[in-house]
Amino acid sequence: MRKLLYSLLFLTFVISATAQTDQDSLWIRENYTKKEVYIPMRDGARLFTAIYTPKDQSEAHPFLMTRTPYSCAPYGEKDFTPNLWGRHWKYYARENYIIVIQDVRGRWMSEGNFVDVRPFIKDKKSNTDIDEASDTYDAIDWLVKNWQGNNGRVGVFGISYPGFYSTMAAASGHPALKAVSPQAPVTEWFLGDDFHHNGAFMQMDGFAFYSGFGKPRPKPTTIGPSGFDFKIRDNYQFYLQNIPSVQTKLMGDSIAFWKDLMAHPDYDAWWQARNARTAMFDIKPAMLVVGGLFDAEDCYGAWNLYKAIEKQNPGTHNQLVMGPWSHGQWASHDGRSMGNVQFGSNTSMWYQNNIEIPFFNYYLKGKGSDPMIAEATIFFSGENQWKYLDQWPPKESESRDIYLDANGTLSWNKPTAPKSFTQYTSDPAHPVPYTEDVHFGRTREYMTDDQRFASRRPDVLTFQTPVLDEDLTLAGPVTANLKVSLTGTDADFVVKIIDVFPDDFEYKDGRPSAVPMGGYQMLVRGEIMRGRYRNSFEKPEAFKPGKVESVRYTLPDIAHTFKKGHRLMIQVQSSWFPLADRNPQTFVNIYTAEPKDYQKEDIKVFHNADNSSSISLPVLHQ
Repeated sequence: MRKLLYSLLFLTFVISATAQTDQDSLWIRENYTKKEVYIPMRDGARLFTAIYTPKDQSEAHPFLMTRTPYSCAPYGEKDFTPNLWGRHWKYYARENYIIVIQDVRGRWMSEGNFVDVRPFIKDKKSNTDIDEASDTYDAIDWLVKNWQGNNGRVGVFGISYPGFYSTMAAASGHPALKAVSPQAPVTEWFLGDDFHHNGAFMQMDGFAFYSGFGKPRPKPTTIGPSGFDFKIRDNYQFYLQNIPSVQTKLMGDSIAFWKDLMAHPDYDAWWQARNARTAMFDIKPAMLVVGGLFDAEDCYGAWNLYKAIEKQNPGTHNQLVMGPWSHGQWASHDGRSMGNVQFGSNTSMWYQNNIEIPFFNYYLKGKGSDPMIAEATIFFSGENQWKYLDQWPPKESESRDIYLDANGTLSWNKPTAPKSFTQYTSDPAHPVPYTEDVHFGRTREYMTDDQRFASRRPDVLTFQTPVLDEDLTLAGPVTANLKVSLTGTDADFVVKIIDVFPDDFEYKDGRPSAVPMGGYQMLVRGEIMRGRYRNSFEKPEAFKPGKVESVRYTLPDIAHTFKKGHRLMIQVQSSWFPLADRNPQTFVNIYTAEPKDYQKEDIKVFHNADNSSSISLPVLHQ
């Protein structure tokens, strides 16, 4: 009966949402006109741009712009397909913004050649030098000078790859650009976003995305590329059979960026030029950096772009918002939960109505007051509360080491035993899955998934505290400092921060859960490190078998409260498959490795007086 009730409620929700979308589309059609234009760039290329203008011309209106490689469809001036308004664009239409969506250079209907995360030109540009900042400048300049009824103010925002283009817009220096919001911005494709995390190749996202996105576009077109035809629908099995060298063969010869990816396995000058933070100097517009605590794609970018702007532009109006969201969830209709974990309120709608829309209204329309009452507006999962902070990380946070200890325990005291370690065998033929069950595509929910399945594996080390007798709040970056020895010459290390719920825990709203929540092991933060880069991302080094070495790296920031009665758990493992590619555990170029290079090895994690493995936690004192 309960299942039937929920089915009926879901059907009602779908019908209601569809009706609302149709109503929004009809309202926009009645109150807006659409024009498609080619805007010329300084080198002669023309970029295809869709412009939606309010019919109400009783006052001048600001522009709100997104530049995207994913198409400004629907194409055709009579087409107001509801998909365009599926997120919260419709709220900006109600505010009478001139809405501008542009195909970036070389994509879809725009002319020119497309370059992935095109490097920013730091030096003074000539009249024909172009990058994404100059393209944005030229587009804005044309709009404010040629489009009737505008008030001379422009805002830019975008999520994910369009977040990168928003970052580059901020670097354009156009005086009409008053407000920019990079959201989950692609920022660094080797250290933390999308394609790599700390040098480890995030193959499942990389291959699935680029096997379609990367196909060449011979001429301007409204027809998108087809994706890869996966013959195996179990992603664990597919990537077990298709190591990176085989993936390259499956890609074929036409996808240029994949060849570049494979040709640059280390953090060389090619990758360093694609670090968007190098453009973040002399930033003039107000900045609102937005991201999700549980964003599986670009969590690194949001935290670290904000920090770069803050450090490199101390006078810039720069704010950070991080909510309990998956990739782009803040632009959806609901932000009440992530997988099995609930957050107690509709965080997405709260953000839209209280921060983002008022932010652009204030800077572009002079309406209301600045909504940013704090430097950083951060949602703390666990306690499910927004906190308004003067800085991030908060000055009240103190870095405190918690030590891995014997018998699977965690202690705030350094171990005193003369000889103590825990050993496991890492076998590339049987890698640790990133989530349980069989999946075709990468799940977004794994960022808060139950880790009990991993705790039961012999190749996953588990350490936990006793039951907490008071709340423990963490706010800031987490640093892993492992003391290890290998029988091989390379290894990956995955450290996971986990909130263990009480055995009798259940949510009190009566909603059924897909899994029993008593004893739930919620992944709060997990991150991988490719061991060969432990001393330098530019110059990889092999491990010396049997030698105790340090593997120290920083995980993305955390904002979470471990409630009284819960436990803090740390897990350590050497594969996170197929999320990240397998390390062969031999010191070879992994992108060209052959099956024979993948070798089993024994790994020791030390927790004794001389070699004490620890996790540095940002403990917030309240």
